Amino acid sequence: MTGTHLGMPAFPAAAREAVRDEVLRANLRHATHTIRDKRRRAVAELADWDRLRAAGKAVKDHTLRHLDRYLLQLEEAVTAAGGTVHWAADADEANRIVTDLVRSTGEREVVKVKSMATQEIGLNEALEAAGIAAYETDLAELIVQLGHDRPSHILVPAIHRNRAEIRDIFRAEMGSWGRAAPEPLGDDPRELAEAARLHLREKFLRAKVAVSGANFMVAESGTMVVFESEGNGRMCLTLPETLISVVGIEKVVPTFRDLEIFLQTLPRSSTAERMNPYTTMWTGTTDGDGPSAFHLVLLDNGRTDTLADPTGRQALRCIRCSACLNVCPVYERAGGHAYGSVYPGPIGAILSPQLRGTGSAIDASLPYASTLCGACYEVCPVAIDIPEVLVHLRERVAQGGPVTRGGVRVTLRPAHGHTAERAAMRAARLLLDRPGALRSAERLLARARRLAPRRLPGAGRAWTDSRELPTVAAEPFRDWWARERSDPR
Repeated sequence: MTGTHLGMPAFPAAAREAVRDEVLRANLRHATHTIRDKRRRAVAELADWDRLRAAGKAVKDHTLRHLDRYLLQLEEAVTAAGGTVHWAADADEANRIVTDLVRSTGEREVVKVKSMATQEIGLNEALEAAGIAAYETDLAELIVQLGHDRPSHILVPAIHRNRAEIRDIFRAEMGSWGRAAPEPLGDDPRELAEAARLHLREKFLRAKVAVSGANFMVAESGTMVVFESEGNGRMCLTLPETLISVVGIEKVVPTFRDLEIFLQTLPRSSTAERMNPYTTMWTGTTDGDGPSAFHLVLLDNGRTDTLADPTGRQALRCIRCSACLNVCPVYERAGGHAYGSVYPGPIGAILSPQLRGTGSAIDASLPYASTLCGACYEVCPVAIDIPEVLVHLRERVAQGGPVTRGGVRVTLRPAHGHTAERAAMRAARLLLDRPGALRSAERLLARARRLAPRRLPGAGRAWTDSRELPTVAAEPFRDWWARERSDPR
């Protein structure tokens, strides 16, 4: 992945700074509670939600097992429909391909549909370095771009901003990017939306090149699918002469019929709507209808390496609904920026360390950015067991071991700072493997329960800074059980 967000401190340090921001916490609390309450009601309307969830999981798992076959089928279908397919092994190659394609048109600006993949590779920065201006057209992405900010949520990138902050950004920055904000501009959502609409209209009508991602790609037909709520995507996907779509290889599904599942689960899990206001599908090019040139850039960028991990690969099932973020107590308090990635929250905590590796301090800390409460798994529409992958990645960070990087099997060394954790795990293993020693230790603890400290020393101090130590029982469970079983009653 790109180094756009790397160089940040590890998650604990970044989160500690974020939780001190009372405005940020209030914005996040209001937004996440509102979204998740609406989602709960929307999901409850479907009596077969559990079956849809299982079906989505099955389709994604099947596709990942046969990804090579479906990607080649997709390439053939897109090419037959008049499109051109490009393969990008990493962020640098994807950025180079897109930059060259834009340059070949002679244009120096592009309009963009909201895309996590292009954020992942740092495409806007790469285009800027090549003298090409990239304009975000999604309202929340526009707010982030005008504010010289970074996204903090998968679905609502500007979730950390309130209406007053957005008004001030529009007033200060719109004029330097194009049409200025109208005067006077208040913080009423309708006024803000109208200001954005007027600002973007001239860009839609002028742009000759658009860049998008895709929510899904259909292998059998070569069809691209984009879900959105505002209509800006529809403008970008139909008006320009050239369309370039950068899409992760895991977004492919085998057949058009498979979309039936996700057309029901994605809107309800993301925007809590029964269906998206705009669902745009296109297949290659058609004379006189839409762009005359279509390019599909298939992005790997660590996905094949992730696919090689039997436990971690389930992260590639993700359909980017953001439901896990909205129920996560850690995300609600720390916000998205603390994750140092375009993928924040629980899914980011398992996806980023696999796509980027765990060599940096921020990536090595992400698997620990969770309480393991399991709420993320409960709401995931494709049943990704995020807690399972978090524990799996924690073991990788603390213990090291074999992993695939760049298509090559290598052995990672344990990360720095986990010596005490490894020693504790070895001690626990030794104790648990010896029932007699475990029984003696339990009895000793029971007898010394009055001497138990209120806080742990050393490395355990951070844990008891925010938690109370559990009270030691008066007697071990083994003794209680033996006594109860022998009771003549």
